[in-house]
Amino acid sequence: MFIEVLSSKIHRATVTDANVDYVGSITIDEALIEKAKLKLYQKVDIYNVTNGERFSTYVIKGKANSGCICLNGAAAHKVSVGDKIIIAAFATMTPEEADNFTPVQILVDENNKFSKEL
Repeated sequence: MFIEVLSSKIHRATVTDANVDYVGSITIDEALIEKAKLKLYQKVDIYNVTNGERFSTYVIKGKANSGCICLNGAAAHKVSVGDKIIIAAFATMTPEEADNFTPVQILVDENNKFSKEL
């Protein structure tokens, strides 16, 4: 049996842009991608703390240390600039693997700069 377990999370990021005309995805500051141990094109769930929307998309790289958190394509309709969101990725593993696994969880400040590990 396999279960899905949180593998990484960026907590309370601030949406900096929403681009309906882009093909799709979430553009995330490269430094945050690395800190949260996300992979390019990895599926992520987005939880909009501001308005309650929940949806999935995939990760693309934004300029390092830019603070960029941009929802693209259809996902741009689910957010507004300034909204607080949670970006969560999951991994599939056995219950035994999950017992010994600790997800990477980071908190960012109002400028989407790494603040601390949770």
